[in-house]
Amino acid sequence: MTQFITDAEVAARLDPATAVRAIRDALLAAHRGRLVAPPRVAAPLAAGRLVFTAGQLTGEWYGFRSYDTFGHAEGEQVVALHDAGTGRVRAIAVGEEIGSRRTGALGGVAVDALARSDAATLGVVGAGGQAWAQVWAIAAVRRLREVTVFCRTPAGREKFAARVRAELGIPARAVRTAPEAVRDRDVVVLATTSPTPVISAADLSPGSHLTTIGHKQVGRAEFGPDLLDRADLLVTDSLAQAGAYDPPMLGTVGAYAGRLRALGAVLAGAVPGRTTADQVTVFCSVGLAGSEAFLLDRLARPEAAPAGAAPPARGAGPG
Repeated sequence: MTQFITDAEVAARLDPATAVRAIRDALLAAHRGRLVAPPRVAAPLAAGRLVFTAGQLTGEWYGFRSYDTFGHAEGEQVVALHDAGTGRVRAIAVGEEIGSRRTGALGGVAVDALARSDAATLGVVGAGGQAWAQVWAIAAVRRLREVTVFCRTPAGREKFAARVRAELGIPARAVRTAPEAVRDRDVVVLATTSPTPVISAADLSPGSHLTTIGHKQVGRAEFGPDLLDRADLLVTDSLAQAGAYDPPMLGTVGAYAGRLRALGAVLAGAVPGRTTADQVTVFCSVGLAGSEAFLLDRLARPEAAPAGAAPPARGAGPG
């Protein structure tokens, strides 16, 4: 019977350490060929698109996530999971939490694999849900001493810093510029929708790790080629997705073509990760297909239910 999992249940049951472990398993499964993860596809509609990311863990399940580009304030995503043997729908999740926590966990895995082991300071540009998910996951893999944050509105960055202090117990402060947020930071996160660079390569310290989120395409990205020139190692969660954008992703063309490596291959030891303390590493997070379904599979297992919890709703959709 189908399980229906709400955002509230995801938030209550999917802690950062669990999410990071699951996404690490997904990346390794993709590297080994067990997780089939093609690039996302989009259906053009009258005023936007309906986008699908699909994946299959061979012999176990297949599933998808769908979301739209209409920009509704109350828009929701759907993640569905099918049993590979029967085709029956095992679980459905509606809302934003699985997608957000998946993206955060990808960043957490990248920091764990690529940042220096003693990394303790984090600079964030952006103060939305994606920025929060990154801090949430990174705090599970590194003992953070301080977080600095910048976004365009003073109230937004102050609110974000206060949330970090209150919910994660990490000292955090808002700063007045993007370069100020990232200077002298061990780990940097760019989580904006800016089509023009918000920092330069000179703002990064030797030995730092940088995570960017989403398709950073030629001519419309929050960083410029100088940052890629500075990188000693360029890594992504999905080479297939990184190569599928039109216009192309900044890290896949010209002098950078062939430099991009798969995070799963780094985790498996098939390609080297960081080899010296002063290297600059860059993770281009594009969204490994099937990873949302991977998380839903973990949540839908009987052993994932918290002790004393009521059984999940079955047999009927929400509302």
